[in-house]
Amino acid sequence: MSRSTAHHSDRHGTPRTRRTPDPPETAHAPAPPDAHQGPDRPDPPVGHRGPDRPGTPDGHRGTDRPGAARGEDARTAVTVFVALGANLLIALAKAVGGVFSGSPALLSEAAHSVADSLNEVFLLASLKRSKRAPDDQHPFGYGKERYFWSLLAAVGIFVMGGCFSFFQGAEALSSGSSEDHSGYLVGLAVLGVALLAEGSSLVRALVQVRGHAREAGHGMVAELRAGDDPTLRTVLAEDSTACLGVVFALLGMWLHMVTGEVAYEATASFLIGALLVYVAYRLAKESRGRLIGEAIDPAQRRELRRFLEAQPEIDTVTGLLTMRLGNDSTLVAARVDLVPGHDSEEVEEVLVRVKTAMAEIWPYADQIFLDVTEASARDRARARADRQALDERVAAVEKEDRGT
Repeated sequence: MSRSTAHHSDRHGTPRTRRTPDPPETAHAPAPPDAHQGPDRPDPPVGHRGPDRPGTPDGHRGTDRPGAARGEDARTAVTVFVALGANLLIALAKAVGGVFSGSPALLSEAAHSVADSLNEVFLLASLKRSKRAPDDQHPFGYGKERYFWSLLAAVGIFVMGGCFSFFQGAEALSSGSSEDHSGYLVGLAVLGVALLAEGSSLVRALVQVRGHAREAGHGMVAELRAGDDPTLRTVLAEDSTACLGVVFALLGMWLHMVTGEVAYEATASFLIGALLVYVAYRLAKESRGRLIGEAIDPAQRRELRRFLEAQPEIDTVTGLLTMRLGNDSTLVAARVDLVPGHDSEEVEEVLVRVKTAMAEIWPYADQIFLDVTEASARDRARARADRQALDERVAAVEKEDRGT
């Protein structure tokens, strides 16, 4: 007998919580003591990865507050607006200063800021469009809109920022032109103001990331690695590269002013271009992974598997598939073999109880599918191998996190 049903959680919000609620107590018939326990049976799941990790598994923070996602998105929108305002102002200042001074490094930075401004518009669009309700054409919602617009932002950084910077560097080397000292002074002043503006936007993004890391109970580096919000990650990447790019431009212009060699500014333009291309590649790689269907964090998958294996009615979890559907939505599909002795009505009650408990413990798992199947000896062997591989993967990630 095979049966597949789904459960849709009524949670609407970005999952962020500090604790994991206990699963609801539901009466059910106890299974025979040896019917579902074996020597390779893992211990019942815990609600955290380690002693310093309260709450739900990494990458998602569950929440019982309906407005949590709206509040988090509002904070992210403010961060994006701050970055957009800073980039528009300094893009204009850099463009005017670059034309006045003829500085290739300053013009490269102007193109960088224009690209960042356009990208912030993309990110604001993603915040709104990703929250649209599911419909007939998109039954799982529009959560992946964030990944699509983040991918467009990465393309914008590559084309408008990186390629133009390389062009400016090559143009400066071929022309060999020199500028007067008044142009240098204007350009340096513009870059100084730009560094302050970009720095304030970067501080805003870092404060939000730090808040997320504090909620999750780990450091900033681990949060940047495990964070779910591509909008915030893109803003942080843009602001970080913008500050570093301004430093490159300042050094290039200053060395050009001191030595009279335009090669220093051309080198600065090449460095800015290389930096933007690298950042665009990293952002595009992350967005691509989630657009084509990325599984959730290994620690989360282990938590889900352990929970299912700890249920007295479940004998073996022969398969567990997960996929991110958005910033606050995840699909969980499991194939389970129940212990013998359940009729069809009891099977239905077991599935409802298990899915309800999963939705309460992991609110981000709002699309849950359980398929009851009969496990063969081969299925059981594969399940043990999958469990061992998952444990090793989680151990490797935890070791890496401790090292950072």
